[in-house]
Amino acid sequence: MQRFSLPTLFLLLFFVVVSPVQAQFATVKPAAAGFSPERLSRVDALLQDHVDRQQVAGVVTMVLRDGKAVHHKAFGQMDPEMNQAMRTDAIFRIASMSKAVTSIAVMMLYEEGRFQLNDPVYRFIPEFKDVTVAETAAEMPAGMPYYTVPAKRPITIRHLLTHTSGLTYGYGMAEETYREAGLVGWYFADKDETIGEAIRRMATLPLLAQPGDRYQYGYSTDVLGYLVEQVSGMPLDQFFAERIFKPLQMHDTYFYLPAEKANRLAPVYGLTDEGKLVKTEANDTTDYLHGPRKCFSGGAGLLSTASDYGRLLQMLLNGGTLDGVRLLGPKTVELMHQDHLGDKYPAYPGEGFGLGFWVLNDLGKYGELGTEGAYGWGSAYYPIYWIDPKERLIGIIMTQLRPTNGLALNRLFQRSVYQALVK
Repeated sequence: MQRFSLPTLFLLLFFVVVSPVQAQFATVKPAAAGFSPERLSRVDALLQDHVDRQQVAGVVTMVLRDGKAVHHKAFGQMDPEMNQAMRTDAIFRIASMSKAVTSIAVMMLYEEGRFQLNDPVYRFIPEFKDVTVAETAAEMPAGMPYYTVPAKRPITIRHLLTHTSGLTYGYGMAEETYREAGLVGWYFADKDETIGEAIRRMATLPLLAQPGDRYQYGYSTDVLGYLVEQVSGMPLDQFFAERIFKPLQMHDTYFYLPAEKANRLAPVYGLTDEGKLVKTEANDTTDYLHGPRKCFSGGAGLLSTASDYGRLLQMLLNGGTLDGVRLLGPKTVELMHQDHLGDKYPAYPGEGFGLGFWVLNDLGKYGELGTEGAYGWGSAYYPIYWIDPKERLIGIIMTQLRPTNGLALNRLFQRSVYQALVK
């Protein structure tokens, strides 16, 4: 039997307790977590079928119940062109799943008393003091797509959290104005400027609705990211790393990837109109690895793994705490996944919108398997996640698919998980 000196034993204990591998989730047999093993195998069949039919290149799943992994598997290939197998620690562009991280950061500062949710944003970003709104009339002069009027009320932090600020992703009647400002679309990774520079320029452009009047998905969370910088006095990447990722032991979540992890970044594939799976990424891998590394998009800029993101979600499901670390109070988390919009949220019947997530309000209107009170979001690259407090359940599916050609795999995955839950 090998013997170790006392210092060596302490060192071994250190790595067991805090190493990135050990910081992940314990596994549990499906039956012990209330799942039918036979029914849960339908998840595997579903995902393997989509891989075999070349609808996706590869997929990583994570299903957690009571904080333990019931299903954490890799299917297919990370990069079929290179014959590179998918791996459970693959790193994915999570795009709008970044919004949950930014919303958490905002609510952490809210708990510290730095602001009220109904405070005007201009108190922290003065450029938003006198915003205008684009409007149109039945008869407009040729070449004049809109005119502007003063906003009836200031944009508040709550408006940003609920996407009722009047901001879109630059699309709409003022699109050409946004395009001239370099602000159309959600992608910031290639910008050779800070997020603050981009947001201050954005504040001079017209909104597409009066603040508070209606839900419009767009740059609101990117503005929140700059708000976090202004209030905390820290760059957004530093705030995330020090206040969220390090405490939660999220070792593989970044805005820009370290060189030594480049081989784990899954390429983007997409489905053509004819249904053929092809590699579609252009320069974004270069941007995330070798780009300017200056523009931290709180709305859509992060890279992560299924395990890392699962830790963030488990913290929320636990009421703001994980492994002895508390980021938020339970009442704050409760506020975040209440419906704040009602009928103003038009995306799916039966859903509302909270402070950063869709919220399932009415299962009958929703018309699919789920639980009232569940909440979640997704990504332009196709991953989705949801948190189900009543069932103590988290589901994540990670892949890189853009364009999708209408593929419904992410929703089918959610259905397959729920149909396997038997107690």
